[in-house]
Amino acid sequence: MIPLPLSVIAEITGGTVDGAPPDAVAGGPVVIDSRAVEPGALFAAFKGERADGHDFAAAALAAGAAAVLAQRPVGGPAVLVDDVKEALGRLARGVLERLPDTTVAAVTGSAGKTSTKDLIAQLVGRAGPTVWPPGSFNNEIGLPLTVLRADAATRHLVLEMGARGIGHIAYLTRIAPPDVGVVLNVGTAHLGEFGSREAIAQAKGEMVEALRPGGTAVLNADDPLVSGMASRTVGEVVTFGRSEGAAVRAVDETLDEQGRARFTLVAPEGSAPVALRLYGSHAVANALAAAAAARAAGLPVDEIAAGLSEAEPASRWRMEVTERADGVTVVNDAYNANPDSTRAAIDVLAHMARGRRAYAVLGEMAELGGSSAAEHARIGRHAARSGLDGLVVVGANAAAMAEGAAEVASWTGECVQVDDVGAAVAALSERLAPRDVVLVKGSRVAGLERVAEALLAPDGPGGPGTEAGR
Repeated sequence: MIPLPLSVIAEITGGTVDGAPPDAVAGGPVVIDSRAVEPGALFAAFKGERADGHDFAAAALAAGAAAVLAQRPVGGPAVLVDDVKEALGRLARGVLERLPDTTVAAVTGSAGKTSTKDLIAQLVGRAGPTVWPPGSFNNEIGLPLTVLRADAATRHLVLEMGARGIGHIAYLTRIAPPDVGVVLNVGTAHLGEFGSREAIAQAKGEMVEALRPGGTAVLNADDPLVSGMASRTVGEVVTFGRSEGAAVRAVDETLDEQGRARFTLVAPEGSAPVALRLYGSHAVANALAAAAAARAAGLPVDEIAAGLSEAEPASRWRMEVTERADGVTVVNDAYNANPDSTRAAIDVLAHMARGRRAYAVLGEMAELGGSSAAEHARIGRHAARSGLDGLVVVGANAAAMAEGAAEVASWTGECVQVDDVGAAVAALSERLAPRDVVLVKGSRVAGLERVAEALLAPDGPGGPGTEAGR
């Protein structure tokens, strides 16, 4: 965070200084974990379901925190506010207003937000100092914490914005109004919370309604619910996609043997070849969105294409491809799952495994509401029709996948239904042979990253793993 006197922090947040002179300065990072405190930090004392940050205020101050953002006195330097979460958002907005040379790019969508955010950051990072969040960090706590990492040297701030209801993205954009707002897609993720894809579109479109003056809305030309958002913004609209009418598009698209996309990037200024290091044809849409955002930030097409070709996966458990010592390939895509991303991952598995045996370990896709059983069954049918050799379904909430797979009479593969991660690992250890390919995919509640970790552990089935295809 830029150095600020506590009196200014209090003014921005609507709080009062307690236990310290008003001219005392907080200039270190803003943190919510007392173990992450550095000298000069501001410790935000959140009260959660299992812990109250106020109980750790003394430890934070002892570790060198300049002050605590708190709702009650903590026996040391503090800025006292009515609500720490609201105050954190106001502080982030206040700091961003003091950084007029920082361009804000924000991404939302039902799938692909984190991967696209990582791509944008790697592209614009070629043009100047860039701040972006680790992993998702896309809610009312993670987003302001990311904004508060920016300082006077930051040229680009790349943010991810998630939503679990109408008004959530509007709230986040009040903290960080975007200069470039990207909407990737409107799918079925969180369908149970929104009720319909149209409601999801209403929420995602809040992004382009909040653009700064002179801003650019980057919209998916291949998704009618996204391209229709053009009428909701006063900013310039730039489209991306595979459609011929998209301003930024891909042509001559192919996949190599490992499932990595090659294509020609086409923009109004010209074209250039791209060879992605990311897996699956679905990565092309993310790359095109990132290209359109980087173009809006001023990068030329050839620089964008070069950057896309050099970009690496930057967040964990998203299509991480690792080859074990015995030749088994493990694809860890266990960070999260929805019907669209799960179908895409199965397609990547089928492509990578041509001539090899393919197994998918699939867990629950959460937050689908009343459509949950039907969506899980559709994924089971898709897995079977993709010709997988084996399907391991983990957990009772994913059981409809097994039912869907059984409906495909022509499928000759094997479906195993298990209760938990341990049983999934045991089932795989009995079946895997050298050169097999295994996909691990599920929502966060399923915790299936533990399956991948067990398969790749030095003392686990198959011995130590070695990175492949990076």
